[in-house]
Parts: sequence; structure tokens; C-alpha cells
Amino acid sequence: MTFNWKMTVAAATVATLAAMPALAQDMTLKLGHLANEDNPWHLASVKFGEELSALTDGRIAVEVFPNESLGKEIDLINGMQLGTVDMTITGESLQNWAPMAALLAVPYAYKSIDHMDEVASGAIGDQIKAQIVEKAQIRPIAHFARGPRNLTSNRAIAHPDELNGLKMRVPNVPLFVDTWQALGANPGPMAFSEVFTSLQNGTIESQENPLALIRSASFHEVQSHVNMTEHVRSWIYLTIAESTWNKLSEEDQGHVMEAASRAQAYERELFNESIAADRAFLEEKGMTFVEVDGAAFQAAAKDAVLMNVNDEIKPIVEGLFSE
Repeated sequence: MTFNWKMTVAAATVATLAAMPALAQDMTLKLGHLANEDNPWHLASVKFGEELSALTDGRIAVEVFPNESLGKEIDLINGMQLGTVDMTITGESLQNWAPMAALLAVPYAYKSIDHMDEVASGAIGDQIKAQIVEKAQIRPIAHFARGPRNLTSNRAIAHPDELNGLKMRVPNVPLFVDTWQALGANPGPMAFSEVFTSLQNGTIESQENPLALIRSASFHEVQSHVNMTEHVRSWIYLTIAESTWNKLSEEDQGHVMEAASRAQAYERELFNESIAADRAFLEEKGMTFVEVDGAAFQAAAKDAVLMNVNDEIKPIVEGLFSE
């Protein structure tokens, strides 16, 4: 009988492999969001994927889908709950499941970006994240900044007393309408697509938005002043589906959190650069930036804000106003 050593070695190898524990399988996470490819949120998402791949020696990849190409924000949240999407970037929309998520964008709740970061990274932020995990089955793993909203107009407005019934466009959000009424303006909801023409023909006198949107919408062509009201400072979360999180080993969960931390720091660098660049662009186009009496605006807005927030977060908002 001829001894076939090749077959024997092969059989031994198969037997050895069969006895070994299965190696971790490659995983690709789908991350969909609404921003375009130039937005810091998208660039930070790509950074997250690069860092996670490096930390896991390529075992976990992240495929990023910008421009709502995987669906709109609520669709993505639903997809994460159903297990068809792994990750997204989302914010106060989560209050549909977790009421505390409304704290992400409350007018005049945060006096500065440092104050906002302190809240988002502190005990209140932990409560928000825990409720989102429990109620929405989505886990926030990092927070990204959003540009503060500022009031544009054709005259300087440094104090709420100077609003004098200013006709202005606001989003169709009762909190925004009531807050600006309390401040002394004459606000009204309007589709964003109609704002430029309405400013041009005098139907309205002003609007409020972050600098990036003021720039991209070319409002400098129909408005002369940016009043630095910074009335809404807010953040948004990079999130992962709880079902996806639970599939990860404890070690890989640590890698995800480390990659998210690096992406958050990177996004903040890009955010600061974009704020400076947008201001420089608008000033070059002739817009005048006006420093305002922030304390006076906050004091005038307080009662309207508290009247519009739900009872669960009202004590927290009251505390933020008093800080």
C-alpha cells in the first residue's frame, strides 16, 4: 500500500481548522446621512471609517452614503431599528422616540459652544444618550457641532427692543414662532425655497439660519447684516444601531468608540474652519456682522421657550437658563 503523505497532511489540516474557533468575519457597516460630500459631517464619517478600519486591521469597514442616498433621516432611523441600516447622523428628530432629544436644539439654552460641549459630554448628555438607546434602540457614539443660527436683516439689530415687529421667516416650528414673537418680531413660517424671492421683493424683511446656509443660499445678495444672535446652538449625533452594536465583541465596541472620538475631534476642526471661512466670505460680499446683547435676547425669550418644551425636559431647560 502506497503512503500518500500529501493527502494525510491535507486531512490533518482540515481536521485542525475544523477544531479551531471560527475567526471573526469581516463586517461592513452602512452609514447613511443627509449631508453632501463637502460637509464636515460627511468628511468626519469617512474619517470614522478610516480610523475603525485601521484599529481593526481591516476587519470592519464603513461604507458612507451621503445625500440621503440610503433614505431620509426618519427612514434611516427606522432602517436601523429594523436592522437594514447600521449607522446614521441624527439629532432632535429622535425626540419622536426619546423626548430628551429635544434638548439638542433649544433656543438660548447654551451660551457658547464650550457650554454646549459641557452639556453634551456631561451628566445631561449621558441621560439623553441613555434614553435614546432605551427608547429608539440607537446608540449615540459621538456628537458633531451645528452652526449656530443667526438673524439676517437690512439694518443692525443688537437688542430685542430693536426688532420692532420685524417681518421674518422662521421654520414651521411652534417653538421658533413663539420665541421670536416674544422677542418682539413678527415671525411667520415659509418654505425655505421661497425665502430668497420673498426677501428680494420685500414680503419679509429677514430670516435666520446658520452662516453656511446664509452663504449657500446667497442671502448676501438681498440682506446687508448678520446679527450674531446665535439663538440656537445645537449638536447632532453619530449613531449606531443597537442591534449592530450588540453583534460586536467588547474589544470591537472599544474600537468603535475610539474611532468615533477621533472623528468627533476631526469634525470640530473642520467645523471651526468652516465657520471662519463662511464669515470671511460673507464679509467679503459686503455683509456687516453685528455683535448683539445676548443676555437681553435670552431673558426676553425665556418664558416662550419654557412654555414650548415638554414637562420632562422643562426643569433641565430652566437650569440651563439659570447657569
